[in-house]
Amino acid sequence: MCGIALLFDEQLSADELRARMQAALTAQQHRGPDDAGIWQGPGISVGHRRLSIIDQAGSKQPMRSADGRYVLSFNGEIYNYQELRPDLVGEWQFQTNGDTEVLLAGLILRSTAFIDRMEGMWAFALWDNLERRLLLCRDRMGKKPLYYQTDGRFLACASELPALRKLAARPWAEDMDATADFLRHGYYLPGSTAYQGVQELLPGHLLEWSPGKACAEQPFWSLQIRTFQGSQEDAAAELRMRLVRAVRRRMVADVEVGAFLSGGVDSSLVVSIMRTELGIRPKTFTIGFEEKSYDEREFAGQIATRLGTDHHVNVLESWDRAHLTNLILNNVGQPFADSSILPTLMVSQLASSKVKVALSGDGGDELFSGYQRYQARAILRWYLHLPKPLRSGVEKLVRALPEPMAHHSRSLIKKAHLFQDIINRIEDETPYFAPVLYAKEHCRRLFPELAGRGKSLPQIPAAADADDIQRMMAADALIYLPQDILVKVDRASMCWALEARAPFLDRDVVELAFSLPRSWHRSGLSGKKMLRLACGDLLPDNIWTRRKQGFGVPIHDWFRKELGQELEELLAKDSGPLCRAEALALLDQHRQGIRDHGYRLWSLYIYLLWRSGGVMYS
Repeated sequence: MCGIALLFDEQLSADELRARMQAALTAQQHRGPDDAGIWQGPGISVGHRRLSIIDQAGSKQPMRSADGRYVLSFNGEIYNYQELRPDLVGEWQFQTNGDTEVLLAGLILRSTAFIDRMEGMWAFALWDNLERRLLLCRDRMGKKPLYYQTDGRFLACASELPALRKLAARPWAEDMDATADFLRHGYYLPGSTAYQGVQELLPGHLLEWSPGKACAEQPFWSLQIRTFQGSQEDAAAELRMRLVRAVRRRMVADVEVGAFLSGGVDSSLVVSIMRTELGIRPKTFTIGFEEKSYDEREFAGQIATRLGTDHHVNVLESWDRAHLTNLILNNVGQPFADSSILPTLMVSQLASSKVKVALSGDGGDELFSGYQRYQARAILRWYLHLPKPLRSGVEKLVRALPEPMAHHSRSLIKKAHLFQDIINRIEDETPYFAPVLYAKEHCRRLFPELAGRGKSLPQIPAAADADDIQRMMAADALIYLPQDILVKVDRASMCWALEARAPFLDRDVVELAFSLPRSWHRSGLSGKKMLRLACGDLLPDNIWTRRKQGFGVPIHDWFRKELGQELEELLAKDSGPLCRAEALALLDQHRQGIRDHGYRLWSLYIYLLWRSGGVMYS
């Protein structure tokens, strides 16, 4: 796991090229504290920061071909590199034992067709010094980040936005269309960033560029919805085999591999496979909370004891505003409203003190129908058939009850309020492509200048006979997962130079999951049926049947205390496109206990924190 950067600008001197590259690598030092390197040619500089996981003594980057024609800067891991290497040995004299040289040789000898054979997570830049051509590529599910900026004669790319700003040819300005999307969803849509003219390479895409020519970005992989041929029992056996193989692949390392353990199904299943199927006794890591409704230490401890892992626990009792500000401004580089980045940051810090690699359960909810919103959509089908006067009466009754500040997994009244929120947003989430924080009428009141603005919505693949829940799962896997979950895990883990690997995002697991009928994943109000059918013996019954909790944070309490005051101060300083009066009304309702607006207030707080950091311009 590393940080990469590249700058092409023939108008810069060699000294200026190197100075900018050095600044970009310094900005990404947390991603690769073990080593750094710069290669430079006329008008071009390629840089790399290294976190050494495989072939620690060798595989230095940027890596050059023997003839000096090609230069590679690579972030990630190719898990099946040892399987790919023999096919190249007869045509390539290998000098190292890692995956980087296998990638370099494969691209040179087999061109971009080699990418389809790779299993792993990656973002790389390959420069052809003879033909002066650049190839950028990002893995299928968007596990590894890559941002770029170009105007035809100039191109810069980097793993993180703050590093890219160090390479920039001109000042950056806020993209208000992208801001509209952020305020609706809490993250940016695929391909876009908070800044005008600064783009994110899409997952599963590659980009080819030469000086003076337009970028040609195209997919090398897309999610194909195919129908599984076989019985449900056949699918369960196949799924188990692929999951075990996916975990085994992610054990490839020259350092110790641990695992995050939340106590939920997905992370517990990964740890159980490590222990029972592969015979590995891993170090496991859990973060707890003082507030019981958010705390999962009991369940994580149960799994750790059952499996005999070397378990480590910490508790999030308070958080450092300066640490959050640094994370948003210097790692994420743009607003990011998922508050669970805080415990993810903390569990990554805990894990990094013991290991350099940790497995996670990311992707399990999207692939196997685990989210509560799928359950809500199933209930909604029935509810919308009730007479409208009856539904109106139910809503009045629910809204008359103060919304509890507890986690939804512990309160039926809380769930009722959240369900009414979904009903109010149903038109704005139909057709569904991502969860929204506000219905349109609330958007018009809260940020009126941005009403109707936003980026083009992506197309989501789906089978011709797919129902609404299947479409939601596909949208979440292709939008919510890479734009929220994977951003959170990558920035939080790399902040502490920890590599996080996600077995559920193995290509074979992803494609199998989406080949199965929705009824195999979910029946009635219960999801993850296929996971339990395939791996039911690996976890105790209470883990399979417990309520979905997630990695929530008690921000509702924080906004009733000092964080509410901080939000008021930020609004007074610079409210940007936000209507200050409407934002303060949300805060007032929250403080009075009328409604829990915690996650909405957090998104506003993070956005204003970013603006106050002066990061809109280089």
